[in-house]
Amino acid sequence: MRVVIKVGTSLIAPGGQIDVNLLRGMVDQFDLSKNEYLIVTSGAIAAGMSGLSLKKRPGDVPRMQACAAVGQSKLMHTYERLFFGKKVVAQLLLSSDDFTSPVRYRNLQTALAELLALGVVPIVNENDSVSVRELEGAFGDNDELSSLLATAVKADWLLLLTNVDGLMIPNGRKKPRLQRVIRKLTPAIEAQCNGKSSLGRGGMISKLRAAKLASEGGVHVAILNGRHPKAITLGMERKIGTYFPPQKAEGR
Repeated sequence: MRVVIKVGTSLIAPGGQIDVNLLRGMVDQFDLSKNEYLIVTSGAIAAGMSGLSLKKRPGDVPRMQACAAVGQSKLMHTYERLFFGKKVVAQLLLSSDDFTSPVRYRNLQTALAELLALGVVPIVNENDSVSVRELEGAFGDNDELSSLLATAVKADWLLLLTNVDGLMIPNGRKKPRLQRVIRKLTPAIEAQCNGKSSLGRGGMISKLRAAKLASEGGVHVAILNGRHPKAITLGMERKIGTYFPPQKAEGR
């Protein structure tokens, strides 16, 4: 199977420091002998904060660009160490233009197909240090980027890893309950989402919309708590998280 895994800023770099133990636990769940994996990684700006001794996320674009440039280097160094002796990794920094230009889109698909054929694990992020539109939230903390990528490579699964168990919905006076399956995203479901992480740009609403986009492209999608020690395994078995079944013929 071909699996796209998106890891949010709240998991990768809480407080501006890369959580190597969490990422190691994630990679250890990969069945590299059977599946192909692509990782969409957020966290460059947050990771760059520590390198530049910044205590809070900057609000101005030039400072965010600087953080992204510093943090992206730290991220790739981390992923290279985690996959050392297992797989070669490759960095792809993308912008919205790579999906709207037919020529660039075909070039992207060709490059990804060759990398996967060679057994490489692509590590994908927004081109935050150069493309200002991405810094202004074009991809919603990489949620939409991951769905576009999953469609581009005809993935079987898109796993959106975050710091909550999935979509939690009101349950009267009791604790909110987990919505296990969403077959159709409605305005009523969207209305139950609010808030976003302090270091990232996304939130549950952007994940729901990304899941809708990918599932309409024939991809199985799950929103999962990335801190669960078996999030990837159990998510693909549909035992945890919020699951979105594909809306048409499956990706592959």
